[in-house]
Amino acid sequence: MRLLVWGLRAVLFFTLFAFSLNNEQEAVVHGFFGTQWRAPMVIVVLAAFAAGAAFGVLAMVPGWWRHRRTARRLSAPADALVRAPDPAAATTASVVAIEQPPREGL
Repeated sequence: MRLLVWGLRAVLFFTLFAFSLNNEQEAVVHGFFGTQWRAPMVIVVLAAFAAGAAFGVLAMVPGWWRHRRTARRLSAPADALVRAPDPAAATTASVVAIEQPPREGL
């Protein structure tokens, strides 16, 4: 399976490499107020891809923060109950130690 994945990566790399070699001619990007940017076509395409990817990530950040805040709010009461049992309600005869499984990862 790993050999197949590396083969697909190699095919993708060589395809993109051939694309970049075939698009070395200069392209002109016209901006506002008569500004121009002259660069090889492959650089223009790479810059447009990078700008689109960055815009997509930045557009998703508020949603990630909202989901993270919601998950933290929903998991807080359960953690509080497991970590801090009410000492006034427990007697010495009915005290049960609550052990948490070790956390893996971070």
